[in-house]
Amino acid sequence: MKINPSRSEFDALTIQGNTIPVYLDLTADCETPLGAYSKIRQEAPSFLFESIVGGERISRFSYLGSNPRKVYRVLESETTITHRAGETETVPTPTDPLKLIESEMASYQPVQMPDMPHFSGGAVGFVGHEFIHTIEPTVPKPSENPLQVPILYYMITDSVLIFDHVRQILRICVHAHTSGETESDSGEAYDQAVAEIERIYGLLERQRPFTQRPIGEPKEISVPKGNFTKERFEVAVDKVKDYVRSGDVIQAVLSQRFAKEFEPNPVDLYRALRTVNPSPYMFLMEDPDFAVVGASPEVHVRLTGDQVEIRPIAGTRHRGRTESEDLTLEQDLLADEKEKAEHLMLVDLARNDIGRVCQYGTVEVFDFMTIERYSHVMHIVSQVVGTIRPDQNAYDLLRATFPAGTLSGAPKVRALQIISELEQSQRGVYGGAIGYFGYGGNHDSAIGIRTALIKDNKIYIQSGAGIVADSIPESEFMETVNKAKGMLKAVALAEDMFGR
Repeated sequence: MKINPSRSEFDALTIQGNTIPVYLDLTADCETPLGAYSKIRQEAPSFLFESIVGGERISRFSYLGSNPRKVYRVLESETTITHRAGETETVPTPTDPLKLIESEMASYQPVQMPDMPHFSGGAVGFVGHEFIHTIEPTVPKPSENPLQVPILYYMITDSVLIFDHVRQILRICVHAHTSGETESDSGEAYDQAVAEIERIYGLLERQRPFTQRPIGEPKEISVPKGNFTKERFEVAVDKVKDYVRSGDVIQAVLSQRFAKEFEPNPVDLYRALRTVNPSPYMFLMEDPDFAVVGASPEVHVRLTGDQVEIRPIAGTRHRGRTESEDLTLEQDLLADEKEKAEHLMLVDLARNDIGRVCQYGTVEVFDFMTIERYSHVMHIVSQVVGTIRPDQNAYDLLRATFPAGTLSGAPKVRALQIISELEQSQRGVYGGAIGYFGYGGNHDSAIGIRTALIKDNKIYIQSGAGIVADSIPESEFMETVNKAKGMLKAVALAEDMFGR
């Protein structure tokens, strides 16, 4: 095996930091990210991140991992930290729970290696919607909390499998942690990393536990009852319209949650979702207590080096059957004043949000109101970028932009107050952010939309509608139902193909 860096090269690197990537490159032409994940997921908690650009082209890198170094499960009053060896400690949850992750990650001084992607290890997980109540105390927290999932959930992962789809390489990357105080200390850290690489390699040599299945159409897509009755949702829509007329908000996003029994494996749902709705952010995270499966179309926020990026999406049409129909639908979408107004609102929100942490004069809008086509729909998309200030980091950036305007409204804080008043139930992962904080300071997260939570043999799917002055209550209710059908189609397909 050609392990990089060599032992002598590793020893020389210890003066640069205490967290050093050690890796083995394999050919990946006979393996897939999902196939590899199926072989390592038994060591849950585990994760798989993929990206389908425009719903049609796999992006360069996919990431997966299991058996994390630590797991942070942050609840309202207390936080449990589970270590790899199994020991667990409990600490009080601080006022700003993200500081737990920020402090943990600050203890690692990573050595930057050439030929590494933007992410090779760090904190992987999600920030739930209820994080807003810690950073914006004026937003009241709903008393109902039926899901009982963490406010924050992060795996500290030092072992990551990286698929490079351009070079057709699978990289097993393990970060060695060393104090650098003695030569024997660094040698032990290197040997442990090599042993972990060899162990993971052995797992990859195993037979895949899942079999190929014919892809069919689900027999029926049934929509379960939501946590709103139709009548109550329509009353809530009218209440938002009252707030719009009184000048409190321009828009607020009301949502409802659907729940049903679910027997298939979370991996089976992910397999079905990949065929039904390939998206820029495909993710699967499995914990012994729950799983999160999603196909989000939209970045929450991204930090690469010192460059910040948000890509607001608003305005939707279904894809046409021909190129000519697509072009006609694009023109219709760009001529829709309501869709354009909503998109402009989100662009302004994005500019304001990142402007709080970016250097003055660096926030710009590129590719304003372009059309991006996905597998089933097309959207109006813009790109908002900036340069982060030297005194700010990825955690400050997440705080400044959370939650996304796409699932809140504008002005954001007042919209969130109205949402708490009318929904009366905590959202959980929906409306949060799913992604990573890399050892090197990079961050990438998706909006928690088109996302399912699996817990206690039930699946929960939440969807919303942006309420404005001329909203029709019945139409807005049906919008939440129709949006849920995308995930429910994947659920039905998983049940038909893999049901137990």
